[in-house]
Amino acid sequence: MKSKRLLVPYVAWMLVFTLIPLGVVVYFAFTDAATGRFTLENLSDLGVYLPIFLRSIFLSLISAGICLLIGYPVAYTIAQAPVKRQRFLSMLVMLPMCMSFLLRTLAWVAMLEDTGIINSVVTALGLEPLPLIRTNGAVILGMVYNYLPYMITPLYTVMMKIDHRLVEAAQDLGCDSTQVFTKVILPLSVPGIVSGITMVFVPAVSTFYISQKLGSTGTTMIGDVIESQFKTAYNPNLGAALSLVMMILIFVCIGFMNRFSDDDEEGVVTP
Repeated sequence: MKSKRLLVPYVAWMLVFTLIPLGVVVYFAFTDAATGRFTLENLSDLGVYLPIFLRSIFLSLISAGICLLIGYPVAYTIAQAPVKRQRFLSMLVMLPMCMSFLLRTLAWVAMLEDTGIINSVVTALGLEPLPLIRTNGAVILGMVYNYLPYMITPLYTVMMKIDHRLVEAAQDLGCDSTQVFTKVILPLSVPGIVSGITMVFVPAVSTFYISQKLGSTGTTMIGDVIESQFKTAYNPNLGAALSLVMMILIFVCIGFMNRFSDDDEEGVVTP
């Protein structure tokens, strides 16, 4: 009975801050702005934004992939370090998160813009300024920089719990360093990989500030469109429909990744 009472704050929180807002989004997505009547017109208009949806998914997947390539060796290095050094290195990973998200993004604007720090050095060398900003690459760079800790943290958490006796057993059976990594460490770290990709992909696919500051009209993402529907176009019904589709897309991706992770966890690691 006491355990059920402990659930009351959580249930109330989920009701007020999750279910009710979600219900409001669903209501606006399926109603007309003028009359408030039920309509599917908002959803029928979403085909116009299909290229933007695809671009958002494409850039987010690339960002998640780059975060994985950078974050995996970083997480592995931290997990192999002594305990005291692990705490210090983990603090360094999380330190940028103590700074405002807006300031971190604006710092890259100051570095990449046509008259920014990097191009000032380039022009001082007598070269032409580089097109560093208002490109897909700049948007990806901003997302990788801001969301990289979301990849490193779950990877480090999983790697830290890997039983070192499995590594020793693989070495005793004649495995070299490459085989130990591919047959022991990598399979056991798959849950961290899946969690990291999910934690990077979800905020990246719905981001809007990074693409606004580092991108251009050619790098518009679905988060920019949703924001414009609420703040500029004053069409909350279409914005709610876009948000609803985005939520469904995210849930589908999370469900797929979790199922992939569960399948790997059921397997047996055999050096």
